[in-house]
Amino acid sequence: MGDATPRKLNILPDHFTLPTPTTEDSPSPSSSNPIDDNLSLRSLSQSSTRRKLKRAALMLNLFTLRRLPWVSDGQDKVELSAAELESLRSELSDLQEREAYLKAQLEHVDEVLRSARLSGYLFIRSRWEALPGEPPPLDDAEVDDWLPRFVVLQGPCLFFYLLSTDLSPQDSTLLADIVEVGSLPSYTREFDETHHCFYILTRQGLRFECSSTSKTQVDSWLSVLRHDCRFEPEERLPN
Repeated sequence: MGDATPRKLNILPDHFTLPTPTTEDSPSPSSSNPIDDNLSLRSLSQSSTRRKLKRAALMLNLFTLRRLPWVSDGQDKVELSAAELESLRSELSDLQEREAYLKAQLEHVDEVLRSARLSGYLFIRSRWEALPGEPPPLDDAEVDDWLPRFVVLQGPCLFFYLLSTDLSPQDSTLLADIVEVGSLPSYTREFDETHHCFYILTRQGLRFECSSTSKTQVDSWLSVLRHDCRFEPEERLPN
């Protein structure tokens, strides 16, 4: 056609259907060969497979750790230098020491719970009594220097630990050295918490002032200490 209008497309409904073989049919030079189609599809499949293999090999190279080569037989071969081996041995030794220390802490806590007459956390501060001839100490009742300590009454000693899991106490005193045990006026700390107090005085002039928010706990310490030190019961101070 000479005009510029597009030509119409002829739609053949049965173009993609297989023709019924007849004796009058003859092969057409424009018909597709099934063997060629199979070869073309096989070539496309092989090309796609090769691309997938290359992509997989690239990903393996990216994710394979240095000095840990990936091998095709499914086994990972680990290569460690002498320095890396020594580092692993050092880490293993540290873990074994840590395990031994934690085990010792657990055994210590178990021993305290089984054999201690009384134990628990108290707020503690220490003061020294004035010796004969010395001026009285300054009034520092308002100084907030109370520190939490884990106090254990075990056997003939009173132990002061920083934590309940510590193996060694920070301080201790013999019950035989305690010359006086008594109550102290309560005080109020931050958040309006009332602390009930008592003191322990040793023959060396060292006085441990103890406090707790639990009045029952303070009463228990006073009762047990006075009993073990064979002191007479005291008259309770007003709160």
